[in-house]
Amino acid sequence: MRTKSIYLFPLLCLFFFCNNVQAQPSTIGYNCTATNQTSNSCQTYVFYRSAAPDYLDLASIGDLFSVSRLMISNPSNISSPSSPLLPDQPLFIPIKCSCTTVNSSITISYAALNYTIKGGDTFYRVSILNFQNLTTYQSVEVVNPTFEPTRLNIGDVIVFPIFCKCPDPSQLRNQVNYLISYVFQPSDNITDVASRLGSTEAAITAVNGGGIQPFDTVFVPVSRLPNLTQPVVPPATPETTTDRKGAVIGLGVGLGVCGLLLIVVCGAWWYREGLMKGRERNGEKQQQQQQQEVKIGNGMMKGEQVNLMADVSDCLDKYRVFGMEELRGATEGFDEKWIIQGSVYKGCIDGEWYAIKKMKWNAYEELKILQKVNHGNLVRLEGFCIDPEEANCYLVYEYVENGSLSSWLHEARPEKLSWKTRLRIAIDVANGLQYIHEHTRPKVVHKDIKSSNILLDSNMRAKIANFGLARSGCNAITMHIVGTQGYIAPEYLADGVFHENGRFLIWGGAAGARYRPGGHR
Repeated sequence: MRTKSIYLFPLLCLFFFCNNVQAQPSTIGYNCTATNQTSNSCQTYVFYRSAAPDYLDLASIGDLFSVSRLMISNPSNISSPSSPLLPDQPLFIPIKCSCTTVNSSITISYAALNYTIKGGDTFYRVSILNFQNLTTYQSVEVVNPTFEPTRLNIGDVIVFPIFCKCPDPSQLRNQVNYLISYVFQPSDNITDVASRLGSTEAAITAVNGGGIQPFDTVFVPVSRLPNLTQPVVPPATPETTTDRKGAVIGLGVGLGVCGLLLIVVCGAWWYREGLMKGRERNGEKQQQQQQQEVKIGNGMMKGEQVNLMADVSDCLDKYRVFGMEELRGATEGFDEKWIIQGSVYKGCIDGEWYAIKKMKWNAYEELKILQKVNHGNLVRLEGFCIDPEEANCYLVYEYVENGSLSSWLHEARPEKLSWKTRLRIAIDVANGLQYIHEHTRPKVVHKDIKSSNILLDSNMRAKIANFGLARSGCNAITMHIVGTQGYIAPEYLADGVFHENGRFLIWGGAAGARYRPGGHR
């Protein structure tokens, strides 16, 4: 009996220790159990540091974590969401943490963030640099079993699991409302981390155990978010009275000289116009004849051809330039049976299906906008083609399998859109609009959102299409009202001004919701 007691006592101590100290998350993630999570999901925060060159403003960081600038600035004690950030500036970013089963056997706790792969990206690079070790490449591989890490394509959407944890019932009783995800730095010690985030060394050790190593994800228990100390921009040195007086005198002299030069230039121009007026009248007919003689084929002039090529020269290295023979072969000579809608054809090139949009005017403005945007809820431009003989420009887009939302709402189909699908479509369109309104520089306004310009892919996810009327800039005034009657915002009809925070449609019936003056939408 004495011998058994000798062996039993260490085992009891080991059992007690293992049940009261939480182990560090493995390289795959933090395991979820029925006892260490109070619920399936919760809102918590990660501690993030701004970093050059890509993450020195809240807009780019908000894009990375799929949150708005205000959702970061408010908990981070930042007064202006649009102000630039300094390197290594501390931030609290909200995430939704939940327990998810992966590989049918492992249940780990993480926040799932979608990330679109760009040139040079790898699981390891994005985990270390973009998400700053808040996840690991091993966990990314487990959560995305259908993707091969060595065969990633630009545009692939990968789920990055951000390590997090929800308080258990015992912690909630002790007024622990958040477990902040914090990446332990080589220069950190537990005492400094606890002081900075409003916790205690004992509380951090109780949740994470001992032996914390650099770049481990540490969960810091707090009852409320601490008030982060943000760097203060030093005020500008006030000008002295002498400096202001000298500036006023210099400004006055400069304006006087400019005014005198303006009078001289205007007088010379007026005199020249008077002499040239007669010559211009006599040469108008001759000039018109010369312009008609330089036309090529059905109407494109050499000058127009040169200007068009100059306009799209910036896009030559960003998109594939298709040949006219490729497009004719893909559409059987632009046969009517391949028309999707209007002047958009369906065509197959090298085994891939594309939507080919035929245009009769310069496509530079649309190309300029499309080359700035990259989002899963926007139709992706694959390339373009210029036909100088017929004065046509062709834009080649990805082919979206299920067609337009308008066809699902208005045409007779055996399948109907469920309310869950309709709501998901509306959210997808809202995400796409938020991206072009808030996260493009300068901001882009589509100006023609309607059901026929919303396309649905094979998974019934929505993509915004047709940027022919889109414009860059915010609160710009247009000389002519453009768009589709019934879908135009009332303030735009009234004063020709389109705003970033414009209205959005949610289709709830067979015909879709439209604007009704003086009534409900």
